[in-house]
Amino acid sequence: MMVNSAVLVLNQNYEPLSVCSARRAIIMQLLGKVDVVETYDGLKVHSATRSIPLPSVVRLSWYVNVPYKRILLTRKNIIKRDRHTCQYCGDKKGMMTVDHVIPKRFRGGDTWENLVCACASCNNKKGDRPPEQAGMRLSRLPRRPNHITFIQSFIGISDERWKPYLFLD
Repeated sequence: MMVNSAVLVLNQNYEPLSVCSARRAIIMQLLGKVDVVETYDGLKVHSATRSIPLPSVVRLSWYVNVPYKRILLTRKNIIKRDRHTCQYCGDKKGMMTVDHVIPKRFRGGDTWENLVCACASCNNKKGDRPPEQAGMRLSRLPRRPNHITFIQSFIGISDERWKPYLFLD
């Protein structure tokens, strides 16, 4: 259904805030809470008395001060952040595990900066050692994702019109 389409929600200053359904965006539009910035080409939602273009990107009518958005540290989010790719060999096939770059016995913690996606083979090869001792290298250093990265990578881009607002142009 069209009203279940994803809509990017921007703050008044065009900062990406979240994603909502088209139904919710249309209701906010009718209540005067958002301005439509982009629409899906040619798609409209019809009622008995109105025809409204289906929004793709909306902007809040007033600025909302949003506290820092914390993304939960979970196995699923680590694997999503690393795009289901082993951070040691680059393999994308098969079951992925989460590996502590610095093992817990060396005081490596459960943090965004110390956990990476690894294939079972690399995780077994590395064992309970730091990568240098195992003769392995990370393809990139793990980082805590911000909420823009979360929308870009985790939720995905459901419309090309979102790219300029998510800094992907």
